[in-house]
Amino acid sequence: MKYKRILLKLSGEALMGNKGFGIDQDRLMEYAREIKAVSEAGCQVAIVIGGGNIFRGIQAEKGGMDRVHGDYMGMLATMINSMAIQSALEGIGVQTRLQSAIKMEQICEPYIRRRAVRHLEKGRVVIFGAGTGNPYFTTDTAATLRAIEIEANVILKGTRVDGIYNNDPEKDKNAIKYETISFEEVYTKGLEVMDMTAFTLCKENKLPIIVFDMNKKGNLSHVIDGQKIGTLVTM
Repeated sequence: MKYKRILLKLSGEALMGNKGFGIDQDRLMEYAREIKAVSEAGCQVAIVIGGGNIFRGIQAEKGGMDRVHGDYMGMLATMINSMAIQSALEGIGVQTRLQSAIKMEQICEPYIRRRAVRHLEKGRVVIFGAGTGNPYFTTDTAATLRAIEIEANVILKGTRVDGIYNNDPEKDKNAIKYETISFEEVYTKGLEVMDMTAFTLCKENKLPIIVFDMNKKGNLSHVIDGQKIGTLVTM
């Protein structure tokens, strides 16, 4: 196993599966089984999931809603997704802990770094909800911040494409995939990997990122074993 402790970043949209909104139960269980496999292999797993399948603060702002209000609503959407993945994991026998950046005592623990690390050391999957707890910061930034705080070896960004390309592979059949790319190259080529705040945090803390196809069975296990899956962003 190449990576002992990972931060898995999932988009909320990924949970929609083939639906146009909400959570596809089949897709949710697929992800849960993939996460269970790597956890049982001895990898310490932390998860951050977005809320775009339910609500996006930035889109609400375009419709005239106050941005801060919209962002807090988006944080609540991430909690719904976090609770869903927690329920799916526990339903197949995986011990989990859900921590929130916004206090919600009835449903989860508050985010406490030392407690999160202890849960990981005990083999529990830790899910971080509600982003950073602050407006104007994305779940990409929350994932990066939490990964740095818990001293994860890598951020794994699970998407529906199998890596980083020079153009959108869903629109350009001739798009070229990068197996490895440096942080500087991502900047100079103007590629979209994460939002700039999150990406800069990774670069400054020398935290590698792997972008890979989470929807392909077994890919998560292959990545933590060090196989060349997706695209590695490194120094």
